[in-house]
Amino acid sequence: MGKVFDAAEVAQHNTSESCWVILYGKVYDVTDFLSSHPGGAKIILKLSGKDATEEYDPIHPPGVLEENLRPEALLGTVDENTLPKVEETPAAAEEEQKEGPPPMEWLLNLDEIEEVATKQVSRKAWAYYYSAADDKQSKRFNTEVYRSILLRPRVFVDCTKCDLTTTLLGHQLGMPIYVSPAAMARLGNPAGEAGIAEACRSFGAMQLISNSASMTPEQIVADAAPDQIFGWQIYVQSDRAKSVAMLARINKLPAIKFVVLTLDAPVPGKREDDERAGQVGPPPPPRGSLKTTDELKDGTPDVSKGGGVGLQLFAGTDPSLTWHETLPWLAQHTNLPIILKGLQTHEDAYLASLHGPQVKGIILSNHGGRALDTAPPAIHTLLEIRKYCPQVFDKLEVWVDGGVRRGTDVVKALALGARAVGIGRPALWGLAAGGVEGVKRTLQILSDETKTCMRLLGVERVDQLGPQYVNARVVEQQIYDGPSGLEDLRKAFKAKL
Repeated sequence: MGKVFDAAEVAQHNTSESCWVILYGKVYDVTDFLSSHPGGAKIILKLSGKDATEEYDPIHPPGVLEENLRPEALLGTVDENTLPKVEETPAAAEEEQKEGPPPMEWLLNLDEIEEVATKQVSRKAWAYYYSAADDKQSKRFNTEVYRSILLRPRVFVDCTKCDLTTTLLGHQLGMPIYVSPAAMARLGNPAGEAGIAEACRSFGAMQLISNSASMTPEQIVADAAPDQIFGWQIYVQSDRAKSVAMLARINKLPAIKFVVLTLDAPVPGKREDDERAGQVGPPPPPRGSLKTTDELKDGTPDVSKGGGVGLQLFAGTDPSLTWHETLPWLAQHTNLPIILKGLQTHEDAYLASLHGPQVKGIILSNHGGRALDTAPPAIHTLLEIRKYCPQVFDKLEVWVDGGVRRGTDVVKALALGARAVGIGRPALWGLAAGGVEGVKRTLQILSDETKTCMRLLGVERVDQLGPQYVNARVVEQQIYDGPSGLEDLRKAFKAKL
């Protein structure tokens, strides 16, 4: 393994000219890596000369060190006896005395699970999970819009049975509720995305694996049931070779049945809670001397100055994706069906329907309100499609996510034409609140509430739900009411064939 270093010796290498870090008891010289670190140099320099394991481990999947550092960067090991002893501060003592979470069965709804999770996680984890763009208007409205839709129960209907099973992309599932791509699960609990997969297995629920997961795809699907269904989310990288390499790995995993191309966040939104939690280094210059936007030459945000977890994750993401370049490129590197995530207008839903058979479905989403604030909730886009281009429902599977907190929300979305409903934050909060059991409790609550709602509507099966079971007039007044422009889109599409 090489030399054994004294921690004091490592501590001397804490500049951009000589930057060493300790990870898992090993000493690495990362000086040459500073300029190419996707998250910028500052986040590494903050931990230079120190043991960075606690900061590094929950965020990076295994293998990242080996992929990004030259073998000679490993200098040796650290004598653990020389590492500084962690002194117990009053705050640390208070943490020790903090009560653990209550039994998961005591929690009756998703808001209570989030409240418990908030008390369990670090400030950094809370800020990343909770944060949304700007004033969080879209985040709030994602949930509030469901309250404006009324249900229309039918009576004198035998409601003894209720079946949540459904079929997505030809795969049988136990429920129409799936877990959206939710990054950095190990920030909330060491079980991570594999823990979410274990919970999904118990309910026959589908899981979409985040491109920025804190575990590798291989780890996440390792204990999957033979019939368990996964999708994998891709953020196309500016260095296309990295995306090609990941697609090659995904193609070898039978449990992953499709690829989800995320389009609603070509650049990161301004998530102030997350950025505040990630502030590092000296105070900023006086007001008036700051640029309003720090960008690189290609127009992408400059993350070299630090920022929150979310901003770091977007480093290296390609903002130049287009219909006529990206989809053919993707087809060259995978034969898996493609789901386009993040559509927010009926025009884009219509364009997606012209790209079959490669594109099999779309997810209506505003990225959980984390990208563009005041972007429409998925329900608005769903109603837009019903109004302007209902033929899309016959050509593609339409899924939705964002703001779902009750089984009644699930039923309303399904009644308006969605084939499946995704949850992102609720899965992370469940994991943070109680590990695998917390995610199971989250899915159980939504399952029970969905069945109760369907029974009280007089509906036995998911495929029986339709617009006759809801009154969405209040929301219909809020949706886009301009020209459709679909004929021009169709002509432009044909012209480029």
